[in-house]
Amino acid sequence: MNTDIENLFKDKVLGHPAGLFVLFFTEMWERFSFYGMRVLLVIFLTQPLFGENPGWANWPREHALALFGTYASLLYLTPILGGYIADKITGYRWAVTIGCLIMTLGHVAMAFETETTLYFGLALLVIGTGLFKPNITSIISEMYKGNDSKKDGAYTIYYMGVNAGAFFGIMLCGYLGENYSWALGFGLAGIFMLLGTVQFWLSKNIFGEIGAKPKKEASEKEIILEEGDKLNPFTLVDKVLIAITAIIGLTWLINDPMSKIRNVNLFDFKIGSFEGTTFMIVVGILLFIYLIVSRIIRYSPTVRDRMIAVGIFAFFTIFFWAAFEQAAGSLNIFARDYTARDLSGSSALIFKIIDTILTVVPLAIISWVLYLLFKKTFSKIGLSNIVLSISFIIIWGIVIWKLNNEFSKDTTEVGATWFGILNSFFIIALAPLFSRWWESKYNPSVAFKYGFGLGLLGFGFALLAFGSLDIPQGAKTASVSMIWLIMAYLFHTLGELCLSPVGLSYLSKLVPGRMIAFMFGIWYLAIAIGQKAAGTLGGMIDEITANYNLTTFFLIFTIVPIVAGGLIILLNPVLKKIMHGVK
Repeated sequence: MNTDIENLFKDKVLGHPAGLFVLFFTEMWERFSFYGMRVLLVIFLTQPLFGENPGWANWPREHALALFGTYASLLYLTPILGGYIADKITGYRWAVTIGCLIMTLGHVAMAFETETTLYFGLALLVIGTGLFKPNITSIISEMYKGNDSKKDGAYTIYYMGVNAGAFFGIMLCGYLGENYSWALGFGLAGIFMLLGTVQFWLSKNIFGEIGAKPKKEASEKEIILEEGDKLNPFTLVDKVLIAITAIIGLTWLINDPMSKIRNVNLFDFKIGSFEGTTFMIVVGILLFIYLIVSRIIRYSPTVRDRMIAVGIFAFFTIFFWAAFEQAAGSLNIFARDYTARDLSGSSALIFKIIDTILTVVPLAIISWVLYLLFKKTFSKIGLSNIVLSISFIIIWGIVIWKLNNEFSKDTTEVGATWFGILNSFFIIALAPLFSRWWESKYNPSVAFKYGFGLGLLGFGFALLAFGSLDIPQGAKTASVSMIWLIMAYLFHTLGELCLSPVGLSYLSKLVPGRMIAFMFGIWYLAIAIGQKAAGTLGGMIDEITANYNLTTFFLIFTIVPIVAGGLIILLNPVLKKIMHGVK
């Protein structure tokens, strides 16, 4: 263990290095800003032009969701480049800091509420996330070298920071944006992104050389091959195919919302009976499939089979995210336009009490963690602690004001954005149960976890389909009980806990270390496709409800995941064989 790591482990908080909690809070504020903006975007773009808090009603739902789908998709592609930049040029810490600053500027731009600043802000958020997302986790990995037994616990704590940030970002940015000012909601996300940046930068001394710029004189590590394995360097043809498919994919992603919103189509041509857009994406997919297949068959049989297994899991991951990410689009629209959210009397009081408990208890626990960090590290990173404390003072102030404001009313309207906190709440509450299940003798196969997760996701949409049965064809508003949306979020989260953490875990087990970066790129690509599919399919809500009804729309997201889940369970014997003993 090197000296920097030894020094980190001297100052412990809850049994872990204090530096882990610096990263915990940095990630918490980044997720606060990301989810705070995410929950507002589609609702803001489709909000009526009239009323006390007008939005951009001139945006059809299809346009808003096309833009969001492209944005969400790009968020999973830029980290591939961001990780490379950090490895070769900046180091992890500088990449995280620069990424945070760029994201802060992105949130500031969005607070101006003009179309130009909206696009500019989203572009900055994509670039900043690319630098931030892969590299903050890389710092944790570097911190725990030689302490692998503590790594699982470290990532569990870090994951709590992710969900805590999502929880409070959705709750507070959503509340301010919906009820008072969209600029205030977007702006609050930017404020905490800036405070998180300053807090992280001021704490740099605690990390020593961990995450610092890579040393030019450092020689490359010798690649150790397993028996029977062989190297498979990228050929010129491979590199050309990567470049061509990347250009086609990125152009298509940008062209989709641009052709809908601005009527500017970069693929405005026909090849036979094929529209230009369809032709180009088919060409891109075929070239990419050829690239992957041609590379995989060049590996040794065991590596080849395991990579095929990863590819199968990645393929089914697309179906999961295409349905799950309706939470950012069509489910927000369902909450706002089709859900009965007005409460009075005892119902209003019960909701206010539940909302208070949901808000205050997690915030109190995290504030206690801040106090422990403060005690251990104030002598070393006092300014960072002060900035972090100011952040929490602001959070507590907003929370107390919000709760006081709501309790002063005789009735209450549950915000459409409020339902977004349920995913984070259910993850925090249920993740320990799933962790115990995976560690017990009843731990199922990865195929079953995938299939079960997809089935739970589909069942959540089945509840929404059932709850929407009485909504007439073409209806733009309704008053469906909120219990259906709450139950849907519960089952969606159960599905996520079965599938999302499992995929990355098995990727690291199945793929040789020298190929991890490449296969993570493939994995992120699968998620990016799922994100874009979520926006495209969600954008069909108006067309489907006009021609059929809302139940039909939700049945699509019921049937497809359940069928996909059943299929991967049927593939279990094949997957076991090609995984060659990996469990």
